[in-house]
Amino acid sequence: MNPSILPAVEFVKPQDASSSLTSSTPRQIRRIGQILLEMGKLTLDDIGNILQLQKKKQVQFGVAARQLELISDNDIQHALACQLDDSRLRTKHQSIAVNLPILNQPDSTLAESIRSVRTQLILRGFPSSQNALAIVGIRKNAGTSHFVASLAAMYSQLGKRTLLIDANFKNPVQHQLFGLTDNRGLADLLTDHANAADVLVTLDSLPNLTLLPSGTSQMNSSELLGLAQFKAIHEMLTSQFDVVLYDTPDIQETIDALMISHYCDFALLLVHKHRSRLADVSAVNKQMADNGITIIGSILIDC
Repeated sequence: MNPSILPAVEFVKPQDASSSLTSSTPRQIRRIGQILLEMGKLTLDDIGNILQLQKKKQVQFGVAARQLELISDNDIQHALACQLDDSRLRTKHQSIAVNLPILNQPDSTLAESIRSVRTQLILRGFPSSQNALAIVGIRKNAGTSHFVASLAAMYSQLGKRTLLIDANFKNPVQHQLFGLTDNRGLADLLTDHANAADVLVTLDSLPNLTLLPSGTSQMNSSELLGLAQFKAIHEMLTSQFDVVLYDTPDIQETIDALMISHYCDFALLLVHKHRSRLADVSAVNKQMADNGITIIGSILIDC
């Protein structure tokens, strides 16, 4: 579909926020290998062989298991689903003063603009059974991170179980915008260095909003997104939440935004009124159309 220009919005950088961790009684989150063992898909000898290969080749547990042809992709997806079910019983809660301008000034022009965007997205069918949306900036410094943080907060205020995923591995800022000190997240989940419960954060001030920071990894961002685990984790997360929003790097900077948008139901473009060239917007539209990505609309940013 041809994107139309939604109302212009202007963004103000949120101030730094302080955070403190509230304690809770943890429930043990099972590792992927333990779940597959309990499912009867692996034996103890299998796990020993997988761990040897994992150490030798420095790959993820699931990758090593598949290389040994011991499990299928469906087995991994089912195990991830079980792990996420475990994590729902123990997510980290953060008691912080979130300083997003739309929350501090709910009657401001900025807040009204974000509400207008949210309303128009709802009128266009998002969310429905299709609940994953990638926010994509056309050019560098498009303001994607601040916009998606505000939109996620707005959706959560409707009572929608909202997940904000920071997939901008090159310049992650969501953990800073929400005052988190622990940046473990998606990359750690993809490389099997953390469980879902270790990295999914629920904010006490916005109880319907869950944040998945970008995380840290020595792998190239495109390599991370190309892992089979990304598809499995994406599918499991979209089944657990009403709204899933991805913060992505600018599309002219890296192919990452295109890769993420491919897995999402829609992409929403951010266009700067005075800095985005029409030729660039047309090129991105064609690039996404050629890759089967549906653009639900575009945001004109006048700042």
